[in-house]
Amino acid sequence: MQLRVRPRVWIGVVIVVGYVALVSLTQQLSGVPYPDLGDSGSTLFRGVGISLVLGTVALAIVTTLLGWWRPAMRDRHRATSRWPLIAPALMTVLLVLNLVGTDWAAYNVGFFAASLVLLLVGFTEEIATRGLLVTGLRSRLGEGWVWFLSSLAFGLIHYANVVNGQDFGRTSFQVLSAFLFGTVLYILRRVTGTLFWAMVLHALWDFAVFATGKGTPSPITNMGGLELAVGVFALVAVWWVIRDSNERLTDIVLRRHAGYSR
Repeated sequence: MQLRVRPRVWIGVVIVVGYVALVSLTQQLSGVPYPDLGDSGSTLFRGVGISLVLGTVALAIVTTLLGWWRPAMRDRHRATSRWPLIAPALMTVLLVLNLVGTDWAAYNVGFFAASLVLLLVGFTEEIATRGLLVTGLRSRLGEGWVWFLSSLAFGLIHYANVVNGQDFGRTSFQVLSAFLFGTVLYILRRVTGTLFWAMVLHALWDFAVFATGKGTPSPITNMGGLELAVGVFALVAVWWVIRDSNERLTDIVLRRHAGYSR
């Protein structure tokens, strides 16, 4: 697919801000208070599910109109170092432990069905931050800044939860955790060469974390310290997927795929 619009940093930023605004506004209009989201399948779908469905449709349309699917979903070259995959592999282990320790008896069919809609967050937040924003950033910046700013944006968008009623202190910790998790997901993109697996891990991780909030989960789900440890490890490992990278969208690269007027 040809690029219909030349990638720009500001376009990526506007997309992220627009996505957050759309989701936050939709959740506000749902009338479901943040603490009540997990009360039933109905409140979960109205309070979160609808906003994710709208966000998915909106981001898919925007990506198509821009013609950015290829650069958003695929890197031109994979990182040469493979061992940083240890970070997403460890997160996958923690994810499985969360699922094993979930109190599934506390679920009913309606609530489980509504919970499945939460998987869409893997697409929406990844395509917005590590997809479209990364594409915009690569038009001007080196890969070190691309990693840092896209991961920072991924963390900061979680401050929208304050607007929806979550405590500021708890949200700030969530922002830090999201920055570290974003680094893990960035590593997964760079080593595999595709955003797809980051979407899958993100979707399953959020689903698993939410699942542990229902009923009485097993103590094995209380792994916040291990999650942070993996994130810190990722901060070290990320250098090996950034070095010698050649993902900058230079004029020469853009001309190969240009379908826009320069």
